[in-house]
Amino acid sequence: MLLAAVGAAGTVAGYDRGQLATFVWASQGLLAVILLWGWTDLADRIRSGEIAADLLRPVHPVTAYLATDLGRAGHAALVRMLPPVLIGPLFFEVHLPARWATVPLFAISVTLAVVLCFGCRFLVNATAYWLHDVRGPMILWTVGAGVLAGLYFPLRFLPEWLQLALWLGTPFPSLLQTPLDVLVERDPTGVQAGLVGLQAGWTALILLAARWVQRRAEHRLVVQGG
Repeated sequence: MLLAAVGAAGTVAGYDRGQLATFVWASQGLLAVILLWGWTDLADRIRSGEIAADLLRPVHPVTAYLATDLGRAGHAALVRMLPPVLIGPLFFEVHLPARWATVPLFAISVTLAVVLCFGCRFLVNATAYWLHDVRGPMILWTVGAGVLAGLYFPLRFLPEWLQLALWLGTPFPSLLQTPLDVLVERDPTGVQAGLVGLQAGWTALILLAARWVQRRAEHRLVVQGG
């Protein structure tokens, strides 16, 4: 469908056929690396009461879960991301990086996306401290993250004012759209670096929010006798 959108024009929203093909194949691989959906470990442990054991450990829960998630992401990069990236060029014309800075920027961007996505998932799971049943927040997260992160279509297809609002007002484009735009070299190197910098800002903010929510939740557990 994206290739049909390019049509005879040759480019659409700043992407050519090779860039769009790379966007799709790489997004499928990155989906498993950043793990937009499917993680309910924290919520499950809150409901079962096993979270009490986590609070007794010397490592902060956010740090402990993040370390586990980074290990998972490294494994997924090898077994889930590399195959689509290697298979895609066999069937489609793809875009290969032409700038020396693209590869390191992409590596940094993917790492930030992994940490940022973990922080967002932690916050969604942490609602179990108050709601006990997180199915509602999880459904909202699943729908919102898929649309606003650029999984279903590149966010550059949207009006410029809406793109700006999403990038500056929400962390969602930094989850998937930013690393993919860096990889396909949609923008000049300076703009790429700026997007990665914005991504780093959102990552720091969300991690701080996760630690603050965890601290508030621990106070609530003490009040309840947990």
